[in-house]
Amino acid sequence: MSAVVAQTLHVFGLRSHVANNIFYFDEQIIIFPSGNHCVKYNVDQKWQKFIPGSDKSQGMLALSISPNRRYLAISETVQEKPAITIYELSSIPCRKRKVLNNFDFQVQKFISMAFSPDSKYLLAQTSPPESNLVYWLWEKQKVMAIVRIDTQNNPVYQVSFSPQDNTQVCVTGNGMFKLLRFTEGTLKQTNFQRGEPQNYLAHTWVADDKIVVGTDTGKLFLFESGDQRWETSIMVKEPTHDSKSLDVIQESESLIEFPPVSSPLPSYEQMVATSSHSQLSMPQVFAIAAYSKGFACSAGPGRVLLFEKMEEKDFYRESREIRIPVDPQSNDPSQSDKQDVLCLCFSPSEETLVASTSKNQLYSITMSLTEISKGEPAHFEYLMYPLHSAPITGLATCIRKPLIATCSLDRSIRIWNYETNTLELFKEYQEEAYSISLHPSGHFIVVGFADKLRLMNLLIDDIRSFKEYSIRGCRECSFSNGGHLFAAVNGNVIHVYTTTNLENISSLKGHTGKIRSIVWNADDSKLISGGTDGAVYEWNLSTGKRETECVLKSCSYNCVTVSPDAKIIFAVGSDHTLKEIADSSILREISAFDVTYTTIVISHSGRMMFVGTSVGTIRAMKYPLPLQKEFNEYQAHAGPITKMLLTFDDQFLLTAAEDGCLFTWKVFDKDGRGIKREREVGFAEEVLVTKTDMEEKAQVMLELKTRVEELKMENEYQLRLKDMNYSEKIKELTDKFIQEMESLKTKNQVLRTEKEKQDVYHREHIEDLLDKQSRELQDLECCNNQKLLLEYEKYQELQLKSQRMQEEYEKQLRDNDETKSQALEELTEFYEAKLQEKTTLLEEAQEDVRQQLREFEETKKQIEEDEDREIQDIKTKYEKKLRDEKESNLRLKGETGIMRKKFSSLQKEIEERTNDIETLKGEQVKLQGVIKSLEKDIQGLKREIQERDETIQDKEKRIYDLKKKNQELGKFKFVLDYKIKELKKQIEPRENEIRVMKEQIQEMEAELENFHKQNTQLELNITELWQKLRATDQEMRRERQKERDLEALVKRFKTDLHNCVAYIQEPRLLKEKIRGLFEKYVQRADMVEIAGLNTDLQQEYARQREHLERNLATLKKKVVKEGELHRTDYVRIMQENVSLLKEMNELRRELKFTRSQVYDLEAALKLTKKVRPQEVSETEPSRDMLSTAPTARLNQQEETGRIIEMQRLEIQRLRDQIQEQEQITGFHTLAGVRLPSLSNSEVDLEVKTN
Repeated sequence: MSAVVAQTLHVFGLRSHVANNIFYFDEQIIIFPSGNHCVKYNVDQKWQKFIPGSDKSQGMLALSISPNRRYLAISETVQEKPAITIYELSSIPCRKRKVLNNFDFQVQKFISMAFSPDSKYLLAQTSPPESNLVYWLWEKQKVMAIVRIDTQNNPVYQVSFSPQDNTQVCVTGNGMFKLLRFTEGTLKQTNFQRGEPQNYLAHTWVADDKIVVGTDTGKLFLFESGDQRWETSIMVKEPTHDSKSLDVIQESESLIEFPPVSSPLPSYEQMVATSSHSQLSMPQVFAIAAYSKGFACSAGPGRVLLFEKMEEKDFYRESREIRIPVDPQSNDPSQSDKQDVLCLCFSPSEETLVASTSKNQLYSITMSLTEISKGEPAHFEYLMYPLHSAPITGLATCIRKPLIATCSLDRSIRIWNYETNTLELFKEYQEEAYSISLHPSGHFIVVGFADKLRLMNLLIDDIRSFKEYSIRGCRECSFSNGGHLFAAVNGNVIHVYTTTNLENISSLKGHTGKIRSIVWNADDSKLISGGTDGAVYEWNLSTGKRETECVLKSCSYNCVTVSPDAKIIFAVGSDHTLKEIADSSILREISAFDVTYTTIVISHSGRMMFVGTSVGTIRAMKYPLPLQKEFNEYQAHAGPITKMLLTFDDQFLLTAAEDGCLFTWKVFDKDGRGIKREREVGFAEEVLVTKTDMEEKAQVMLELKTRVEELKMENEYQLRLKDMNYSEKIKELTDKFIQEMESLKTKNQVLRTEKEKQDVYHREHIEDLLDKQSRELQDLECCNNQKLLLEYEKYQELQLKSQRMQEEYEKQLRDNDETKSQALEELTEFYEAKLQEKTTLLEEAQEDVRQQLREFEETKKQIEEDEDREIQDIKTKYEKKLRDEKESNLRLKGETGIMRKKFSSLQKEIEERTNDIETLKGEQVKLQGVIKSLEKDIQGLKREIQERDETIQDKEKRIYDLKKKNQELGKFKFVLDYKIKELKKQIEPRENEIRVMKEQIQEMEAELENFHKQNTQLELNITELWQKLRATDQEMRRERQKERDLEALVKRFKTDLHNCVAYIQEPRLLKEKIRGLFEKYVQRADMVEIAGLNTDLQQEYARQREHLERNLATLKKKVVKEGELHRTDYVRIMQENVSLLKEMNELRRELKFTRSQVYDLEAALKLTKKVRPQEVSETEPSRDMLSTAPTARLNQQEETGRIIEMQRLEIQRLRDQIQEQEQITGFHTLAGVRLPSLSNSEVDLEVKTN
């Protein structure tokens, strides 16, 4: 292994898309995922401790903490396989307790997990398409039950246990809400979904059988035992001031009211994808968290609603709204609160609420602040500082200050302090930033934006641009080590500028592909560049030409660096190797072992080298590079590492990646070869401030000072007024107390006299009572003596009776003893026989037990032997660990020696500080002189205040006189008020009468309006009827005129036709006359009129046809219905007819056969002449040959004949009904086919029978 070691110090970032990504370990410590680590962060002391991910892990997917806060479960993907690692949080450092990675079922990844209430069981949900729910006894790695939750590949977002029951489980997802119970080794569903399925995003248990669920449409449901009991919808309203406020607008209350909730989180991308079809106005409830007063839930972008339980009822109402604040540093402040709250968590004492958002930010709020801000929405605060929400593209550090500069695709630039682990400056822009470099002094930065390259000042509270260059999308930029130059990449060209006059001194051209990395040598005389074209060039800045070059087109270089002596160039790229290049040739290629190196950095001492990989790990190796696989690999990020740097003193390593996280690492060489530089000069504390800012702040300070003085004056005046008021109140109270004391004294005397009277009365009353008691006692003694005598006589009589009864009972007992002895003998015989049977069975059972005990002893011996072997293995393992610990102890002793040296240097610094304190004391003496002069001014001002107090007292006297006058006026007002009341009493009855009359008038007006409406309606009807009448009259006149015209035309035509008939013998003249008639009487206008008439006739015909078709359709429907009713009867009758016909045909064939047999027999006996069968068949009906057939067969034929006759009658009846139906207008048979006539059918039947 390598002697170079890196230890994680601090991380700036959050991975918000891990399910259930934030929770409290205790009141001060929270746990959240960052990079490929889980971070334990102390909110008060600001320290971080790390739980690294598994080796070769590809990122965390889900977290879960046990209810007792002892265990943490992390779902990961390790080498394309899912795994669940359980850590013990109570141990320091946190150690792995169990790893679940061998599964007997199909699984791609685990997307949600939950511990049981007793922390013994673990519930895990796999992703689609399997969607299995697995129930583990995790300490023994035993799967207790597994069940498939969904078969339609719908995403499942959250699983959870009931807070009191290990066997009760809840699962929610897109279109599913399922309750399951673990019984008899399986998980069985106990609820049935009713109603329309929703996209359930988050849920929690609020009691043993009550669950609150949130959806992507802003609805909150309460389920009890799987049945919906309550519902609330949250809607977004658009107010006038361009911000959205949330109101609970719909509440439907059922049998049970609404309780509180908690929240693990689904995958944010899944939820947004599945809910993209939902309305934009509907807020999505991604997270719900419960606390003692109620619950909190996310309600759309940038908002959280608090619901509190109502006292008189068991449901909840919205009590407060909490918003993510608008960020003043953002270029678009309205967008800063447009981030979804993905996870909520309350501290154990419920004093603090923490929230994580979709933009990788952490917010917190103290619950006491929400109670103070009644009516107004409360606002979150950053838990630590604003974090990057997108991949980090640029990273830089400086020499004179402990600063780190980063830029990201979230369009922000952030300046961090790695000494205090805080955010110094932060600003967002309209364009994405691709690269950044920090001047060695720490006062300037150069940033490559998408549109321009900008040179910017780092002020005390702002980042301001002072020079812009037209270089679009600059992916690499870098200040020289001396700070007098900076280089910027523009595609495949490198521009070099001076920082003094800000001019371009040279442009380095030669690359054919994009340049991915540039680096300066130690004395800034050379610049090394590498690009996607597989070229590594070394440029001489004095000449602007290439000195050395190495081109390998098969490799696309990601990063280059140079050794401190500038002799060797190191390059990493896409070919999975690390190359050492010197004098334009590759000296060595070291394999990366199946990963791609993305970044490389070498220490200033030249002893340590670090490379970043595409899987997010860091490899630390010593230099010169070893031939074997000797390096330390550390889990760092959850994405490819984009940038890596070492600080100027080689103490800290800085890494940034596509997961948006920034790590700081403490690095050192175990062999002590890396020189740890002692800083001769401490970090600079100077900051840049513009003159205008200073003037503005001085002006603000002056305004504040004057405001303070004014407030002091006002406060003193208010205090004096309060003192006067309090003194008056004290006087009034003392007077009241004196009066009350006197009245109480008088009351006390009166009560004493009354008490003495009562004492005398009570004594007399007691004496009377004692006399009465003595008399009553004597009377009672006499009565009791008489009663005793009577009772004694009764006692003697009863004693005689008891003796007689005892004698009778003794006789009965003797008889019972005899019967009992006989029954006992019989029972003993019976049970002795049974006992013998049971003893034989018992002996057999004992033999089985002995056999099982022998087997048990054998298995026990085998188990003990296995355990002994395991104990021996564990013993050897821990002995190895002990040796390692001893070695580490020796190493730590060496480190303590180093710490002693540091301590001596700190003592020197303390001495320097004491000198500074002495100088400050001298300044303090000067300031005391200034304070004395100011005190004199204060005394003069006090005198002025006294004079003003005197004038104020005079004004107060005048106010007192005015108050007296005001009291007198108040008395007059009281008298006038009394008179006004009397007058009002007189007016009231009149007002009642007026009210009654007004009501009557209103009723009459309503009736009048009704009458007006009726009149207007009638008038409208009349006008319509008049119009119709006029139209009919006009039409009638037109028709009469047409009739007269047609009659005249017909007369003329008749006369002309009569004249034409005279030429009937002359065809030519007849033809001409006929043509003349046609031209005379048949004109175009007439043709048009005829055509118009034809159209009217066609319309009328169409209308009549439509009417008839409607009638026809209704009749057809009726016929179809009746046909369906009778069709079954028709079919049954036809089937019977067919069967009868078949039977008749069979009978005929039998008859023919018998006749032929008879004929053959007669011929054989020569009784008759042999004639043809045809003649026999013709003459047979005339003969009475039926007597030869059996009588049974004749009876059967008669029966069939009767049946046929009955069928004929039934068919005739049905045909009559059909004819009656056909007589109805518009009726047709079903398929346009008529049934055959009865006569034809009868003829056919007769033919068949004959």
